[in-house]
Amino acid sequence: MVTFPVNEHGLILRRVALDAGATDRQLTRAVDAGALVRVWPGAYAPPDASRTPEELHRLKSFAAMLVSETDSPLSHQSAGVLHGMSLLFPDLARVHLTTGHKNGGRIETQRHLHSGRLEPADITVVDGIAVTSLEVTAVDIACSGNFFQGLAVFDSALRLGADRAKMSTLLDRRRRGVAVARKALAFADPLADNAGESWGRGQMILAELPIPRLQREYVDADGEFVAKVDYDWEGKLVGEFDGMRKYTKDLRDGETAFAAMKREKTREDGVRRLGPMMIRWVWADLRKNRMVPMVREWVERLKIRGDDSAAS
Repeated sequence: MVTFPVNEHGLILRRVALDAGATDRQLTRAVDAGALVRVWPGAYAPPDASRTPEELHRLKSFAAMLVSETDSPLSHQSAGVLHGMSLLFPDLARVHLTTGHKNGGRIETQRHLHSGRLEPADITVVDGIAVTSLEVTAVDIACSGNFFQGLAVFDSALRLGADRAKMSTLLDRRRRGVAVARKALAFADPLADNAGESWGRGQMILAELPIPRLQREYVDADGEFVAKVDYDWEGKLVGEFDGMRKYTKDLRDGETAFAAMKREKTREDGVRRLGPMMIRWVWADLRKNRMVPMVREWVERLKIRGDDSAAS
């Protein structure tokens, strides 16, 4: 069995493998046998069926930079993945880079080269790879997407420590997509935990529902922690987005999905005992626009007005 050198990014680069004594034929045989997967021309990785699309794109992005040795930094969704942003329906079909020049943008089979000038401060390094800064990345994605995608990326950027004022200043340098991006930035909240929660809140905003308080903690009469909830309206209504991650990726050590569901049920019962009505929704409810009517029904029943509204 041939052993190939794996680098710190989890990649096997063809040129490094050949320098170590391997042959192209051995690499091809390993791919054919399922011992390796080709993630990029000249780059391979051990197979892993549990990789998410974002994890696979991360590998491809590393490979694109290491194989081509380009001077252009990763940008847009590719930079977002490396920064660890929670993105809503990201375009991961190609690796995204920005040329740093006003011209020269083009779409290739596996790369999307965006034109655009970059200042030295617009570029940072993540895991040894040049990428656009957190703020530039968020603005790039927001200006190329819709309101929901912009809200999700700005929420995530703020959660990771991005500077809101700097992102606002960066928008002054843009033209395309700025109006939508500015609206998204105005509503952005670092307390949103993931892109699904951002999407739901975005739908509430456009529907002019009262804006919920995010990540409110509930305690019992003895001051003991009961739960932290996704959305809260005046202590009367609690909304929870079930993205299913809590039953898969976020399991505690040794915990099964069934045990996680039981734990979540116990948590929900604890919140209900404190008085608020609790409602839940999943991805399908957001896709099919079922969440807003559900929330509106209970907001009206419970006479929730809110301190702020999306219309303000």
